[in-house]
Amino acid sequence: MANTFKEIESSALKLGEKQRARLASRLIDSLESLKKQDAEKTWLEEIEHRNDALEAGNHPLIPAEEVFRSARKRFS
Repeated sequence: MANTFKEIESSALKLGEKQRARLASRLIDSLESLKKQDAEKTWLEEIEHRNDALEAGNHPLIPAEEVFRSARKRFS
């Protein structure tokens, strides 16, 4: 027997304060783990994209010393 959102919401609102807080926390945690999974997937895709671009020679590699020297000059 499937419950509708309204039925679940109504039942949840009948819970005691501590139980509602615990339920709310668990629901928020479940959303956070989805965000982390999405972020991880997005970063992996970006890493692949950047690696492909480097291997294809689309972006020149700049030595770290040059990058740091440029940054120090810019932000000093």
